[in-house]
Amino acid sequence: MSSVQLSGAGVAAVAFNNNNSLRLSQTSALKVGSSRRMSQSLVVKAATVVTPKYTSLKPLGDRVLVKLGVAEEKTMGGILLPSSAQTKPQGGEIVAVGGGRTIGDKKVEVSIPTGSQVVYSKYAGTEVEFNNSKHLIMKEDDIIGILESDDVKDMKPLSNRVLIKVTEASDKTDGGLILTETTKEKPSIGTVVAVGPGALDEEGNRQPLSVSAGSTVLYSKYAGGEFKGADGTNYIVLKSSDVIAELS
Repeated sequence: MSSVQLSGAGVAAVAFNNNNSLRLSQTSALKVGSSRRMSQSLVVKAATVVTPKYTSLKPLGDRVLVKLGVAEEKTMGGILLPSSAQTKPQGGEIVAVGGGRTIGDKKVEVSIPTGSQVVYSKYAGTEVEFNNSKHLIMKEDDIIGILESDDVKDMKPLSNRVLIKVTEASDKTDGGLILTETTKEKPSIGTVVAVGPGALDEEGNRQPLSVSAGSTVLYSKYAGGEFKGADGTNYIVLKSSDVIAELS
């Protein structure tokens, strides 16, 4: 089974099993003194249950319906997790899309086809239970990217997002002191791997991004969502507005 890992407030793993279905789990990382984040993590939102008499669920406008991936039932060490400790997945399959929206005089269709495996923003959407499965209804703009293979390097970012291969942090200080993983300076330089088609302007037209694949860029240090590729390479997906300079 191949896997792709990502992290936002923690580290998550996207995995495809033998029948190519998507599974995603997340291990939260708590920071000392961050009581606000800790209190937020204790808030549980109950899903709206759609009764069996309803046989279809059609999202409206620019919304999409995502069937959630399966949360991991065990830790990486093999410890069985109770349902209360299993973290919320951040990926799934697009099973239905809305009819799009009108911007100015232009009708803009949802650009993500059904059947796509996607990764979405952590706190996006409204959770519903439909046909005995958990789903999320969310805006198209909440989808970070489409997973076109089991490796994050092949992710297709959407809207004004950019996929960047992160430059590895130095293992030593200028004085030669070896750094541990926890003391390494977080990198903010990388190479652009792929860019989205651009955000929509007030007339419904896509605005191309100012950065292109192959560029070496400097980006905001705490922006975006972090991913780990199949070979252990670190990537980050962020909005183009978080790219602050191009290096040459």
